[in-house]
Amino acid sequence: QVQLVESGGGLVQAGGSLRLSCAASGRTFSSYAMGWFRQAPGKEREFVAAIRWSGGNTYYADSVKGRFTISRDNAKNTVYLQMNSLKPEDTAVYYCAAVKDNWYRVRTYEYDYWGQGTQVTVSS
Repeated sequence: QVQLVESGGGLVQAGGSLRLSCAASGRTFSSYAMGWFRQAPGKEREFVAAIRWSGGNTYYADSVKGRFTISRDNAKNTVYLQMNSLKPEDTAVYYCAAVKDNWYRVRTYEYDYWGQGTQVTVSS
């Protein structure tokens, strides 16, 4: 079992930055690939970024490529999402997710564990 707790969301102006954190419980965090997803009101949850358990490979949705960076610190059982050049369309609840696998995944159903989400609001 893995429990995930996101933090770092908030209100920011367009062009600003935020860093989200996702703290994971358990001693086998390094065995899990991790992902970030987001869900805006009235829309389906969508993939944002993912990282392998080793942290050596990352993958991004086209909409955030070049602006967001996913990283992880296995010693701290934490995965991060650095978000720069934020746009109003980035407004959503952001969720982190974990899957016990080496390689990252991009579909919601491929992940086994989810956090409760953290709200990110970008004003224009």
